[in-house]
Amino acid sequence: MKFKPLQDRILVKREEEEQKTAGGIIIPDTAKEKPQKGKVVAAGPGKVSDDGKRQPMEVKAGDRVLFAKYAGTEIKIDGVEHICMRENDILGIIE
Repeated sequence: MKFKPLQDRILVKREEEEQKTAGGIIIPDTAKEKPQKGKVVAAGPGKVSDDGKRQPMEVKAGDRVLFAKYAGTEIKIDGVEHICMRENDILGIIE
């Protein structure tokens, strides 16, 4: 299934977190928080402003980003979990 975000929406796939701490302790799934960083899979064309001009997106497919903790809506595409969020939920691009 293909998914193309509209307006200023972005499709992000979360990055997996480490299973162990620096000291070697294994963290169980129930104690882990979901990571707040991921990779942009697809981005919409941008938001249309009040004067009718389209504002280009600052992120593009392939960018690693940091996003707000409760940002977006979780969806499954081909059995893989993704998050669909607006561009303003992105805190920054990780370089």
